[in-house]
Amino acid sequence: MDRIPITREGFEALKRELERIKKIDRPANIQAIEEARAHGDLSENAEFEAAKDRQQFIEARISELDFKLSNADIIDARNLPKDRAVFGSRVRLSNVETGEDVEYQLVGPDESDIAEGRISVSSPLGQAIIGKKPDDEITVNAPGGKRVYELIDIL
Repeated sequence: MDRIPITREGFEALKRELERIKKIDRPANIQAIEEARAHGDLSENAEFEAAKDRQQFIEARISELDFKLSNADIIDARNLPKDRAVFGSRVRLSNVETGEDVEYQLVGPDESDIAEGRISVSSPLGQAIIGKKPDDEITVNAPGGKRVYELIDIL
């Protein structure tokens, strides 16, 4: 079975989500099902159907999180090489066209959040950055056209 790379922070966030779902969301939904059942005829009870659909979603998410956590390969960002970009690296890029600098951390798909400066290694930009060294040029075919960056530094 393939291991799923994840940062320590991402692993802890998934654990917190799983705990919240099990301790808060699931019991609240069970209560909603019981209340909907109390309203009588289940064949025409939209509240009951919505709660049952929510229950399926909750159980599927619990299974997904259990799988991801049990197959997680936690990458310690403190021990990463600084000569090339790898999973967990924090990089500074310069847009060759605009001169604008951006910083990103390369993370797994479950951790990506562009507003927080975390991009997935499976994204086009993330894939283009992996293995690059400072001063390397990175070309990405983005939906808005080709973008060219220079890898300024691995932080």
